[in-house]
Amino acid sequence: MLDLLFHEMNQGVCAFLGIMAAYALTCVLLHYCGNLLPRDGGRDYAVDGKLSQGKPRGAGFVFILVFAVAVFVFLPIDRERSIYVILTVAAMLTGFLDDCSKAPWGELKKGILDLVISVMVAITYVNFQGTTLSVAFLDTEIVLPKILFGVLATLLVWVSINVTNCADGVDGLSATLASVTLMSFYFTASSTRLAEDYRYMSLLMVACLLGYLWYNATPSRMMMGDAGSRAMGLFIAVTALQSGYVLLYIPFAIVLILDGGLGLVKVSLLRFLKIRILKNTRTPLHDHVRKNLGWSNTQTVFKFAILQIVVSFATTWLLR
Repeated sequence: MLDLLFHEMNQGVCAFLGIMAAYALTCVLLHYCGNLLPRDGGRDYAVDGKLSQGKPRGAGFVFILVFAVAVFVFLPIDRERSIYVILTVAAMLTGFLDDCSKAPWGELKKGILDLVISVMVAITYVNFQGTTLSVAFLDTEIVLPKILFGVLATLLVWVSINVTNCADGVDGLSATLASVTLMSFYFTASSTRLAEDYRYMSLLMVACLLGYLWYNATPSRMMMGDAGSRAMGLFIAVTALQSGYVLLYIPFAIVLILDGGLGLVKVSLLRFLKIRILKNTRTPLHDHVRKNLGWSNTQTVFKFAILQIVVSFATTWLLR
C-alpha cells in the first residue's frame, strides 16, 4: 500500500515538474531567442495588420518543440502518441517554412500539405483505436466503416488546422481560445474516453501556450505565425479524436470554428459556386468586431474567450 502511495506521489511530482518545465523553458527560449525568428511583413487586408510589421514571427517553432520534448521526457514512450507528436511537429515545420519565406506560400500548396498530414493522423487513429464513434448526450456508439471514418477524421483534422490558423489575427486570441478548448476536453475526460496520458499532453500544450502568451498579450512582442496555429489546430483535433466523442469538437471549439471557419466558407462559396454570403460581415470575425463594432484587441480576446467558456461550461454540465 505504501509502495503504491509513494509511486503515485512520484508520478504526481514528475507531472508537476513537467508542466512547470514546459512553461519555464518556453518563456526562457522566447525571451532569449525570439529575436532570431523571422520578421513579420504586415498584412494589407487585416485590421491593424501593419502594426505587426517587423515583429518576430514563428514563435510556434519554439513552443511546439518544447511541447514535443516535454512529452518525450515526462511521458513513457508510446508508438501511437509518438506519431501524433511527430505529426504535430511536421505541421509546425510546414507553417514555419511559410513564415520564413519571403513570398507567402499559395493556398493550394498549404492545403495539400495540411491534407497529407491530416490523412496520416486519420490512418494512425484508425490503426490504433478503431472506428467507433460515441455520440454525446445519447449514450450511443456507432461503428463506422474504416474508409468513412478515415475520411471524416481527415476532414476534422484539416478543418481544425485551418480554422485555428484563420483565427490567428489578434494578439493573444488564438492561443487563448485553444487553451480553453483543450481544458474543456481535459475537464470532461471523466465523461469521455480521453486517456490520462492525453489529458497530461493537453496540460503540457497549454503550459507552452501560456508561456507564449506572456509575450503575445497586447501589445505583443512576437507572434506564433503559421508554425504555431497549424500545430495547435492539429493537436486539438487529435485530442477530440482521442476523447472518443469527436462531435464535442464543435461546442468546445465553436468560437474558433465561427471566427476562422466562416471566412473559409464565404471565400469557397464565392470562388467555386459564385454564391455571395455575409456581404456586410468581415471575416475573420475578429476583424469584423474590431472594424465594425469598435472593439479593442483586449475586448476581442476577452469577449471571444468568455463566449467559449460559457459554451464549454454548458456542454460540460450536459455531459454529467
